Amino acid sequence: VATTLESKFHVYDMRTQHPKEGFNHLTEKAHRSTVWLAKHLPQNRDIFATCGGNGGLNIYKYHNPISRTGKHAEDGASVGFMGNVELLNSRIISTQPIVSFDW
Repeated sequence: VATTLESKFHVYDMRTQHPKEGFNHLTEKAHRSTVWLAKHLPQNRDIFATCGGNGGLNIYKYHNPISRTGKHAEDGASVGFMGNVELLNSRIISTQPIVSFDW
């Protein structure tokens, strides 16, 4: 998971890299401000939290697709398929940005 200044985060599938298009990813809007942090639950890598500049804490779950890889339509190279992200909970817990978090 990579966070951005534009209130979004990106989830990358690092298992399969296409020679021209790179790694497949999805983008999700998380907070109404900068997303300062994304931290995975150590016991389950599919669950992660994001912390925002608006004092918000969001918890997400990544759902894997049925098939993780396939063939590219144009060149036949292997390409990764992305699943989806489900928002489990969202709370504003501070009036200040949350820049650190530990499970």
